[in-house]
Amino acid sequence: MKQSKNRKAGLEKLDRTKDYGLDEAVKLVKDLSFAKFDESVEVSVNLGVDPRQADQNIRITTGLPYGTGKTVKVLVITSGPKEQEAKDAGADYVGYSEYLDKIKAGWADVDKIVATPDAMSDLGKLGKILGPKGLMPNPKSGTVTMEVGKAVKELKAGKIELRVDKTGIIHAACGKISFDEKSLYENIEAVINTIKKAKPASVKGKYMKKVTISSTMGPGIKIDFAALR
Repeated sequence: MKQSKNRKAGLEKLDRTKDYGLDEAVKLVKDLSFAKFDESVEVSVNLGVDPRQADQNIRITTGLPYGTGKTVKVLVITSGPKEQEAKDAGADYVGYSEYLDKIKAGWADVDKIVATPDAMSDLGKLGKILGPKGLMPNPKSGTVTMEVGKAVKELKAGKIELRVDKTGIIHAACGKISFDEKSLYENIEAVINTIKKAKPASVKGKYMKKVTISSTMGPGIKIDFAALR
């Protein structure tokens, strides 16, 4: 792919053999962004875990102090008095059978689904549809709960799920390139510190092997995560 003069000049600032302090890396990820859209900024953490082991298959959540920069559409599957609680909390869609039917028909115009425990017997039947899209509610991520109002507010405010993939890596969107450096720094720091605290007791050897940050179209910048607060 042909590179612009600006991109070439920017890449000359990056030393691919160096582990940068987070503050320097955040400044660099912004400097190396030349896309004409507001790129997402992602942190990738390579872990020394075996996801095939149940206790090492990490699936946790964390709040981002400054959110993701993305408007999160939330569907709540519930009935009765919990419907009004979900609406009051700002859920975009609230209902039961009508939304189960829409999902069966292929509708998926949502980013997150929250459900009360009683709804999971019916929602579980849609696992083959929702699972591959990452939309199936789960108690570990706080999306199967009786506290639907709280769950909706947290998701709207920037709560994200951190889930290790089959190669032992966690990828997490931590904001937009338009965020100021302080906001990106604190969002990324929150993710890294949450992952640190989630170290399984059974992990032997090095737990956090490598941390990189990048924008959607930018190169990966290695982080000296040991120097974080």
